Amino acid sequence: MRNAFADEITSLASADARIQLLSGDIGNRLFNNFQQKCPGRFFNCGVAEANMISVGAGMCLSGLRAVAYTITTFITARCFEQIKLDVCYNGAPLIIVGVGSGLAYASLGPTHHSFEDIAILRALPGMSVLAPCDSLELRASLRAAVTHAGPVYIRIGKKGEPSIHSTIPDFTIGKGSILRTGSDACIAATGPILHEAIAAADLLAAAGIQVEIANFPSIKPLDAILLRELFGRHRLILTLEESSLAGGFGSAVSECATDLELFHSGTRLLRAGIPDHFIHEAGEQEHARKLCGLTAPQLAARIRQTLCT
Repeated sequence: MRNAFADEITSLASADARIQLLSGDIGNRLFNNFQQKCPGRFFNCGVAEANMISVGAGMCLSGLRAVAYTITTFITARCFEQIKLDVCYNGAPLIIVGVGSGLAYASLGPTHHSFEDIAILRALPGMSVLAPCDSLELRASLRAAVTHAGPVYIRIGKKGEPSIHSTIPDFTIGKGSILRTGSDACIAATGPILHEAIAAADLLAAAGIQVEIANFPSIKPLDAILLRELFGRHRLILTLEESSLAGGFGSAVSECATDLELFHSGTRLLRAGIPDHFIHEAGEQEHARKLCGLTAPQLAARIRQTLCT
């Protein structure tokens, strides 16, 4: 996804001289093409991410369109105060891109694990929170973000994420979509972990259980219309995310469903995400997902067990 980001931001900046790219001492070679095509508009802000956010906010408030990019945990948790006060309080349309979200950097330990970013940033007034599922949806979300009137946070994977879409999809901030229909249950997923939802649905289909797949690349604002449809036709909905269960996508869905009074007698909402504890075991992303119950076989087993009870 990071290669797609570099290519897409270069294309967008080539067509719009207002676009500036700020990096937190990462991706220097990745952005060689950007620097060649857009000279003077790439800024390596060094290991000073909080300052990078303030610089980006100032650019945006001066009429430019700035995009700040670095590893997810460093551009969110480390910069929360600057995002809150310099960006959101002033309504600066800064685009904040966190690479390696969730468990993408699992092997590097808790310094690089980003579980809380959705929870803390969706709490900020005016902030939009996006989690594209693959490289093509990333391109679409970035195109939407550069024309959006307010700040946008985009959490992306790192590299090698499976492609879900065959072409760049239609994308509107605040909208989700149905990728597969099914009558027995629904998995509502956000971000690159969506491919685990599809794999789980395939396993369940082999057992005669038809699962609908809903894609929510926009976590804030959330597609309330789509949620109303899903709750109207399913007695079991499972939310799936590679972020914290405390305050994450599943929490947002639960809050929205409660506010809209979507829960009916017998409706079950399950949430799959990062449990409320640190991961102390070393391992790659797939190993960490298994520890958290986020692999396709684990998700399929959970849905099947719930339907049978």
